[in-house]
Amino acid sequence: MHFTFRGVILLLAAAPIFAAGQWFPGIEAIAGLYLILCLLMLYLDWRLAEDVQRFEVLRIHDTKLSLGANNAIKLSVRNRGRRRTALQVQDEPPVEFFVSERILSGEVNPRQTWQDSYQVVPNKRGDFQFGDVNLRWQGPFGLIIRQGKADAQSKVKVYPNLLGIRQYDLVLRRNRLQEMGLRHSRQFGEGTEFERLREYLPDDPYRKIDWKATARKARPITVEYQTDRSQNLMVLLDIGRMSQSPVDKIAKLDYVINTALLLAYVAIGKGDKVGLMTFADEIGVYLSPQQGKGQFYRILETLYPVRAQQIEPDFSRAISYLGRKLRKRSLVVIFTDLSGSLAIQDLIKNIAVLSKRSLPLVVTISDPKINAASTQHPQDSFGAYQRSVAAQFLDQRRVALDTLKYMGILTLDVPANQLSVSVVNRYLELKGKTLI
Repeated sequence: MHFTFRGVILLLAAAPIFAAGQWFPGIEAIAGLYLILCLLMLYLDWRLAEDVQRFEVLRIHDTKLSLGANNAIKLSVRNRGRRRTALQVQDEPPVEFFVSERILSGEVNPRQTWQDSYQVVPNKRGDFQFGDVNLRWQGPFGLIIRQGKADAQSKVKVYPNLLGIRQYDLVLRRNRLQEMGLRHSRQFGEGTEFERLREYLPDDPYRKIDWKATARKARPITVEYQTDRSQNLMVLLDIGRMSQSPVDKIAKLDYVINTALLLAYVAIGKGDKVGLMTFADEIGVYLSPQQGKGQFYRILETLYPVRAQQIEPDFSRAISYLGRKLRKRSLVVIFTDLSGSLAIQDLIKNIAVLSKRSLPLVVTISDPKINAASTQHPQDSFGAYQRSVAAQFLDQRRVALDTLKYMGILTLDVPANQLSVSVVNRYLELKGKTLI
């Protein structure tokens, strides 16, 4: 229990009355009576405030939180009492989460519910636990503040970023892919399977105008078909030691997993078969390419527990294993970190074999901090060392990318915050050109 400012002033007012007793005999009795009256009022305020059981507290959020994204956590407090109450609410999210707002406050009427929300940003995948919800509320006289804990412990799973997929669904329905930075990619050749309706563009054939939809919308609407041929997309994730290095407090592997999921979701929506393989020095998991939303959820559940391993990747073993498993020509998207001369040479040596039967695309994440370190003006010996190491790292990376391009291998080197959009756009571009 704590006193409010009003309660403190009420108690302190007894002091000058007691002091006046030095000059006016008999005042002490009045002061004592006043103090007893104050204590009674404080006790009554404490009793009327009731305990924490007067509140019914709920925490509302998605069953699966998304990694590296703002996730809304809603707190709901129902006042079972008969008096309007001012309150403060503090949740206990997992310590690993970044929290936007620690304390929420408001007022709740009798038999009514108060709601407010805050945001959390998880920076790791896995199982976590929320603690209790802490409440502080005033008594009806505004003299004391009671506090208590509402039992609200609950477990939560942090999955790869599903909010990006929901955003993709939303902009796709509105035909506004450009809002996510995605481009429409026109595929050469004619298809017969209906895909969607969209606004007419100047280079569209007149025969593709849907006249019924045009009449409804009062503007030209084109019907778009997709080709009937299902293509293969294979996603390879290097989960070796360098995949755990962080970019803005989130591991590169987690950026890659978020991108792989969005890519799989888009490709499955296009009717393609999508498969998955993870590897380090040995093969982790392998899912053969399949169609349908069920495959997307299998990929999601497979990637949820994946962790980086403290070992160099073995590209020879990975590509050899893939060659035995994958018989149909496919787009093979390899997410890796071009760090470490041995791993790079292993990749260059073996990817030529893969390119004979499939179309490989090597994707790597650039780190803005390393780029900045390579151009900094050092102030001391440590700064000079940092610049030297960063420059050496970038030179090594540049040589690897140039070598792959010289061999005719497709590459993509982008910052982490542009990874998902860049990879999906490249997939749509390759699909549009029927290169898969």
